[in-house]
Amino acid sequence: MTEFPDAGTEPGPFDDTPIDSVADRILGPVNTVVRGQSSAVRQMAVTLLAGGHALLEGVPGTGKTLAVRALARTLGLDFGRVQFTPDLMPSDLVGVSILDERRTEFTYRPGPLFTELLLADEINRAPAKTQSALLEAMEERQVTVDGESRPLPAAFTVFATQNPVEYEGTYPLPEAQLDRFLMKIVIGYPTEEAEEEMLERYASGFRANDVETFGGAGGMTADELAGHRGAVDGVHVDERIRRYITQVVRATRDDPMFALGASPRSAVALFMAVRAEAYLSGRDFATPDDVKDLAFPVLRHRVSLTPDAAVEGRDTDHELRQLLHTLEAPR
Repeated sequence: MTEFPDAGTEPGPFDDTPIDSVADRILGPVNTVVRGQSSAVRQMAVTLLAGGHALLEGVPGTGKTLAVRALARTLGLDFGRVQFTPDLMPSDLVGVSILDERRTEFTYRPGPLFTELLLADEINRAPAKTQSALLEAMEERQVTVDGESRPLPAAFTVFATQNPVEYEGTYPLPEAQLDRFLMKIVIGYPTEEAEEEMLERYASGFRANDVETFGGAGGMTADELAGHRGAVDGVHVDERIRRYITQVVRATRDDPMFALGASPRSAVALFMAVRAEAYLSGRDFATPDDVKDLAFPVLRHRVSLTPDAAVEGRDTDHELRQLLHTLEAPR
């Protein structure tokens, strides 16, 4: 049996970085604030390390906003929030040039996109024209206003939320927009024990709308985050793992239960996420289990069930799980 190696002994990006503490420094403070969502919080951290964006899906009150605010506080990043509504205009996001009558020239006023961690709340409540304003920002980390391109902060990351059960007055995200999200993270209800812990914290003075009650902050700095993002590029992904990623993505296109399979960009996204997960786990190499675990958040929003499968009540995650069972993973 061929086994994947332990961390290498040759000098590399991991030698000067105590990566065994990276997970603790990012996840520890956030999990202290957001109880019972450790899996979702970990996927959010993977998204940040991979330099991507994430779509958070969950019913109201499950901690989506709280998790993003706690993550921003932990990393010392600027936090911005935009409530998406049907009357929100693209200029409300990217900013606008206003005539300065005293100087007889136009002055640019940046919009809320000029932040480091942006919470796009209920993104599917804005019309397609406004949603599309995010495309350039998410893909190129810049916005174009009046023909001039303006760069966004290097750490610019979008965490967009949507409600999975309320569709009245919403505008479904187009496939091109969905494909820009590295992951779709599903946030469910916490366990009974976690909910009891939440009440204990509130009894002790915690308030979700007051970051000063979150506890210790600044577990990591923005500069350190940039360094860790660079180190993620040093994670080794064996040729067999890369082939496995390709097989998983291509298999979604041949699966009769999917009307729309995953795009080639999906393979790149899964590759990036796998490297970030390995780094967060303290390894300088990826494993097949990284691919299996991340196939769900990376691919679930990039595939579509056939009408017949949807009518039968089939679930995208279930079909992805069945698909993974049919593929032989490298050992």
